[in-house]
This record gives sequence, C-alpha cells and structure tokens, in this order.
Amino acid sequence: MDTLNNPARLTIGRLSQQAGVGIDTVRFYERRGLLPSPARSPSGYRLYSEDTIARIRFIRRAKGLGFTLDEVENLLRLQDQGGRKSAVRELTERKLIQINAKIDDLQRMRNVLQKLAGECSGKGNVDSCPIIEALSNEDEYDGT
Repeated sequence: MDTLNNPARLTIGRLSQQAGVGIDTVRFYERRGLLPSPARSPSGYRLYSEDTIARIRFIRRAKGLGFTLDEVENLLRLQDQGGRKSAVRELTERKLIQINAKIDDLQRMRNVLQKLAGECSGKGNVDSCPIIEALSNEDEYDGT
C-alpha cells in the first residue's frame, strides 16, 4: 500500500488541517520536541500517525489554559513516561498561583482605570486631564 494514501499516516498538510493548526506550528512543535519525529516516505515526505492529532490538541488545550510550552513539555513527559499524578497536580497548582496573581493585577488595574475614568470629564483638550496627569506623575498609579 502507498504510504501517502495510508489512513494511519498523515502528511503534514493533512495533520495540520485535522489538528486545526498551521504547518509551521507542526514543524515548530516537532523542532521543540513536543512531537515525535515522524516517519518519512521514500520521497522524503513527513508521515505522522493519527495519535499526533490528539497530541497537538492536547498542546493547544494546555496552552489555552495558560501553560507555557516548557510546562506543556513537562506534562507530555509525565504522560509519556507514566509520571505521577502528584507531579501533574503540583504543576497545575503552580499555574493556579500564577493565574490568581494575574487576576489580582488585572483587578487592581481595572480599579485604577475606573477611578481615573470617573475623574475625567471627557470634554475639552487634554490640559488638566486627570488621566494624563496621573500617568505623567511617577509617584501616582505606577501599577503597584
């Protein structure tokens, strides 16, 4: 059977289409070691297994939840090597701490911006604009 027409093997174009990513993303993940090196056809085409689709989707979902590629790599390693659930949980709890810190920062920024927007009439030129003044003042609203 011709390997290019074998349903168990996908060309990079078919893989990227079925996984919902670009060809460059597949190549990047491969270079990064997130995907195993594919088999090659006699003419040099990369041939991926159907399992690669699920692996790419795993990567995308993990990234969508805020995991970095290094963290995704750790999760994949744990999955591939039969790692411990405690290691996965620890990685997830560290991510939650980071996300909660970001949420706190975003809430603080929202509060400052709401206050500044409330102090600005929105009329006239920017002379005496409380928003511009606050952003120009090093001691005030420095993001902390």
